[in-house]
Amino acid sequence: MYNREIYIIVFIIFSTTCILAQDKIKLYPEDMVYGKIENGDTILISSIREVIIMPPRKFSSKADYRRYQKLIRNVKRVYPYAKIAGQRYRMVEQHLLTLKTEKEQKAYLKQVEKEVINEFEDDLTKLTMTQGRILLKLIDREIGETSYDLLKEFRGNFSAIFWQTLARIFGHNLKTGFDPKGEDKLLNEILMLIDSGQL
Repeated sequence: MYNREIYIIVFIIFSTTCILAQDKIKLYPEDMVYGKIENGDTILISSIREVIIMPPRKFSSKADYRRYQKLIRNVKRVYPYAKIAGQRYRMVEQHLLTLKTEKEQKAYLKQVEKEVINEFEDDLTKLTMTQGRILLKLIDREIGETSYDLLKEFRGNFSAIFWQTLARIFGHNLKTGFDPKGEDKLLNEILMLIDSGQL
């Protein structure tokens, strides 16, 4: 009996020492809650996902509601491509800084263009006109530059003017950037809800 009590006391002391020696204690396997020890007190710390709260959207008609649902479907369809475009753009920008001559830069850009065409041409040609417009807006949002500026930077002035003229024929302006507080407010709200996992 005496040995058992000593064993329990040693176990409690050892456990307490181990706990006090740690900066953080993991309480759940999901890594949702931690116990942090400060001045001998254990403080629970939990990281939770951000939740966006917006007022309930009111629709004037069923047609208005259907248009909103269609916009959500279109955004979900093209948003992954905009994300990829943003990642690729940052990679290309970084790699261009390592190239010394303009000839090397042009060759690299042609290679990237071929890779993008091979990888995405089939998918992108299946997009509707509306989805294409939304994609351009989302790319503007991801990169922080208008499509016109990107074309001018990577393909030159003539190419930018050509594609801008073509876009204007189809009712789009490549010089118009993403405006989250104005024209693209609804689009931005949908993107925020998608990013937070609420849509």
